[in-house]
Amino acid sequence: MAAEAALKAGTLLRELFEQPHQIRHKSAIDLVTEADLASEELILDMLQHSLPGVKIMSEESFAAYDDIPTEPTWIIDPLDGTTNFAHNFPWFAVSIALYAEGRSQVGIIYNPMQNELFCAALGSGAWLNDKPIKVSNVASLQNALVATGFPYDVREKSDAILAALKTVLTHVQGVRRPGAAALDLAYLACARLDAFWEVGLKPWDTAAGYLLVEEAGGTLSNFAGAPFSPFSPELLASNTLLHNDLTALLTEFSSAAP
Repeated sequence: MAAEAALKAGTLLRELFEQPHQIRHKSAIDLVTEADLASEELILDMLQHSLPGVKIMSEESFAAYDDIPTEPTWIIDPLDGTTNFAHNFPWFAVSIALYAEGRSQVGIIYNPMQNELFCAALGSGAWLNDKPIKVSNVASLQNALVATGFPYDVREKSDAILAALKTVLTHVQGVRRPGAAALDLAYLACARLDAFWEVGLKPWDTAAGYLLVEEAGGTLSNFAGAPFSPFSPELLASNTLLHNDLTALLTEFSSAAP
């Protein structure tokens, strides 16, 4: 059902992509469009009809939370990459995860512009359009293509964010900043990227993607190497082979560092 909901929401986003957008600012650089809301409504209708008792955490309408859920919860980003979408930059996704028993059990990410459906189930592997996927075997930072993102409060934290970027940039083959964390994690899971790091993330940004990475053989932590949770705002994800080298570079930028 989650995959079907993601596919239908992605089809809707694709139809709305080149139409005029209704854009509202949640903050200076945090946007929401009519497409976010339409996609969310479609997803919620499908999931609540299928499993009416499951809680909802979704970026636009059910984003408030005080504690990590202790009961099964759908964690949804109906349009990850809203700024891209609003500028007609075709890089965005639908992300849906089922979170229960302290971790994601199912993760779905759909890239509608390239018709790529990424799926993962706990203990069962990860797939791209029904084909199994694995992380890359790149073992050297100098041969690694990595990605990052900037939080919505980047203007207030630009010194630290740019310092971390410079540190990684000078050790790797290349850095990309596409603007949709869910797709960054999906691309890491299928070996198109070798690592990803970002701060200021929310559960709906990572709940599906982190399961994809784990099931594809990757590793996730905070910058200092401590275990990752979707409810942690700090994420370092890699193909596992690069993880120790990347934590050595990023530990000083961790909010958990002494």
